[in-house]
Amino acid sequence: MTQLRKRVLEELERRNYSQATVHAYVSGIRRFAEYFHRSPDQLGCEHVRKYQLHLVQERKLHPRTVMIQMAALRFLFLKVLKRRYSRDDLPLPKLLRRQVPTVLSRDEVLRLIDSTANLRHRTILMALYSTGMRRSELCHLRTEDIDKERMVIRIRQGKGGKDREVPLSPKLLDQLRTYYRSLKSKTGWIFPSLQRRRSDQPITAKAIWHACREATRRAGITKSVHPHTLRHSFATHLLDSGAELPTIQILLGHADVRDTMIYLHVSTRKLRAVPNPLDTLEIAGESAERAAS
Repeated sequence: MTQLRKRVLEELERRNYSQATVHAYVSGIRRFAEYFHRSPDQLGCEHVRKYQLHLVQERKLHPRTVMIQMAALRFLFLKVLKRRYSRDDLPLPKLLRRQVPTVLSRDEVLRLIDSTANLRHRTILMALYSTGMRRSELCHLRTEDIDKERMVIRIRQGKGGKDREVPLSPKLLDQLRTYYRSLKSKTGWIFPSLQRRRSDQPITAKAIWHACREATRRAGITKSVHPHTLRHSFATHLLDSGAELPTIQILLGHADVRDTMIYLHVSTRKLRAVPNPLDTLEIAGESAERAAS
């Protein structure tokens, strides 16, 4: 471990950042250094400007992804290296208005799960859809987090470093038992890494993304599907089934209910409950047409 990486990790730990943020910042700083083939402490604002243009123009990354990368570089230069840069020297991209999320129908979720390549992938997708977990939360799920007595799953250190519990579906519990019995070595992780050099570590977020992408291809689903799509589908289907917004907020671990309210835009139950204005009009000649038919 380099001295600079050690300092970055110490500063992140000192501020009690979540493991997801630690991973994102360390990875972002590493990619920045790899792009210029130099240590980050030898780079400056002009390098940041060129790198940001590379992310936007060449890699065409989503503004939110670029923002995370820039936040990592801000942390590096301002908090770790103590450079006297202004925030204008390290600008964050303006985020577009939040778009309505992609949601799968129940039939599409079924097709997705039925199209998984193996038992491990099937269990991953069932867990994502059944709990609404973020993929980073699923990565760090351990055997002791499965409470069979109370039928809940404990999600530790979620976004914002908060713990929460979600209901454990009996169907998911059966699936987890079948899957866990198939593991050759038990490390404590529900989904351990399959790489020999990382055998004591959990699965990576990229591996979960790959499981979702492969199942989408095999199912012939043309929508853009990623692990978070199953979280969106979980929340929307709960709302369609009559669950109240505050309950869904708690299950998703949202600090602000406004983050949960976006699912009102895609809930078919809510949409169907609102009368169409055309149906409220008594259009002339309509009765005669119905009588003639």
